[in-house]
Amino acid sequence: MPLAPEVKKDVISKFARDEKDTGSPEVQIALLTARIQQVAAHLRENKQDNHNRRGLVMMVGKRNRLLRYLKRTNEASYRETIAALGLRK
Repeated sequence: MPLAPEVKKDVISKFARDEKDTGSPEVQIALLTARIQQVAAHLRENKQDNHNRRGLVMMVGKRNRLLRYLKRTNEASYRETIAALGLRK
C-alpha cells in the first residue's frame, strides 16, 4: 500500500526546502506521517494484520529518530514541522 503519487508530490512540495528537495528530514518525516496514517486506518479495519502492525511500529520508530535528529540540528525547523503535521511532542 504505497502512497498515491499525487499525495506524495503534494507532501513533498509542502515540506521541501527547494524544488528538487526530496530527502531532507522534514520531507522524510512528512512522508512517514502520511504513510503511518494510511497504515493505521488499514489496521482499524483489519485488527489481526500483524505484519502491517510490525511495519507501523518500525515506521513510527524511524520517524522518532528523524525527529530527534531534526531537533538536535535545527530546532526551529523541528517546531515548524511538528506544528504543520499536528504531532504532539
